[in-house]
Amino acid sequence: MNQPISHHDALIYVMVTMSAVDRTMTDAELQRIGEIVRTTPVFRDYQEHKLVGSSEICAEILQENDGLETVLELVRTCLPAHLYETAYALGVEVAAADLHVEPEELRLLAMLRDRLNLDKLTTAAIERGARARYRTL
Repeated sequence: MNQPISHHDALIYVMVTMSAVDRTMTDAELQRIGEIVRTTPVFRDYQEHKLVGSSEICAEILQENDGLETVLELVRTCLPAHLYETAYALGVEVAAADLHVEPEELRLLAMLRDRLNLDKLTTAAIERGARARYRTL
């Protein structure tokens, strides 16, 4: 799959991959993806009915040999650099949605950070913000 995808699709691929990486796509994660698409300004001009199709295409790519590598490369090449931090933040949001981050999710975040060449201070701040938002009593 070497075809370019839209910036919307690239962001959706990050979220879907994060949800699927531990082999369990929880209801909380899927709900959070829908909320993000409905409420986040970067998706303001996105047609929400395309979400299922984009998610299915991402899932198909992930099933291929080197599917994860393909998705990460699509995200890197098709997403404008000024949205790299946004992609990372959306991945963190999905990982945190079920109030438990699995080791596979942490590994994917590290891979995403490295692939997008994000500095550790920035990613730590994004992660810290998510911890604050998702903290419970």
